[in-house]
Amino acid sequence: MDRLSTTVRPYAWGSTTAIPELLGTAPTGEPQAEMWMGAHPGAPSRVTRHTPQGARELSLDEVIAADPERELGPAALARFGPRLPFLLKILAAGAPLSLQVHPDAARARTGYDAEERAGIPLDAPHRNYRDPHPKPELICALTPFEGFCGFRRPAETADLLAALDVDSLKPYVDLLHAHPEDAALREVLTAVLTADPAGIATTVDETAAACARLGGAHAPYAALAHHFPGDPGVLAALLLNHVLLQPGEALYLGAGVPHAYLTGLGVEIMANSDNVLRCGLTPKHIDVPELLRVVRFEAGDPGVLRPEASPAGEEVYETPVDEFRLSRYARPAGAAPADLTTATPQILLATAGSPRVGELTLTPGQSVFVPAGETVELSGGGTLFRATVLA
Repeated sequence: MDRLSTTVRPYAWGSTTAIPELLGTAPTGEPQAEMWMGAHPGAPSRVTRHTPQGARELSLDEVIAADPERELGPAALARFGPRLPFLLKILAAGAPLSLQVHPDAARARTGYDAEERAGIPLDAPHRNYRDPHPKPELICALTPFEGFCGFRRPAETADLLAALDVDSLKPYVDLLHAHPEDAALREVLTAVLTADPAGIATTVDETAAACARLGGAHAPYAALAHHFPGDPGVLAALLLNHVLLQPGEALYLGAGVPHAYLTGLGVEIMANSDNVLRCGLTPKHIDVPELLRVVRFEAGDPGVLRPEASPAGEEVYETPVDEFRLSRYARPAGAAPADLTTATPQILLATAGSPRVGELTLTPGQSVFVPAGETVELSGGGTLFRATVLA
């Protein structure tokens, strides 16, 4: 197995303190948003491998490309191809992320192929599909974690908007009452995202002032408008469930589910993809027609996940996808060793204490890559997250 050397992404929305506190290092004063663990070409982790020429530091994607069957195992290789199908992150939100959705496999392939045929460069700011893969994801809270996830029932949203007593919101209230749930959500989101920019900015400002005045359930939207004044994404977020996760709780975000993270520290796992369609809360490109093809206009409870414990002490976050499987071991000191050997590749991440993986002791924020089939035993006390695949 290999201890991973990882990259921290300094996105502007990142917390300046959360990742340093986890790692036990001094803050730099700059935002530290995401620590990536995996083989994504944008920021692959690095490992030290011993070769006939001596010890060499290699990127994990290079290691996998050199011998995919050994690193991934034959089942994962046959199912997902010669690539690690998941990306593990520590995510630290100090400010809201963009409101966004991800495509399913069919739409990702169709969109990617169409943009390739059109000759749109992969790094073009107006490109929607950077690869032909879906991007389901799961976020598990390490601290209280706030966000928006999935559509609230339209009748509840109509009541929330009506309470603000903003004249320019009344047409949206009428739409939410006038149509079946899925049609109402589509009508309102389309109206918000295609409205005259100056007019919608005025509505956002009036809405934000009313939210600040009322507080309570309206307060999160006033905070959004503080970060993104005049942004129609503030109104789009009013259609969504507001969620506060406690440590250990998680959210699964499937294809087409609109979501945005606001604050908190968490472990995030996702399919290894860059495909994002944005709804707002961002200066980046928003392709409204493509977004409306991808969004799943279904209202309901966001579905907070709590792990299911096994007799061996592994707590599993069940999801309906095969690209990743996330579980957790929360072990007291002196707990009996656990065998983590499996036929698929793994990344093991410590978030508390000093769990021992084979001969390696991990401190919070440290991680290892375990090739498929390699014998690995967990001992010692602490909290360890285990990322692998179903193949």
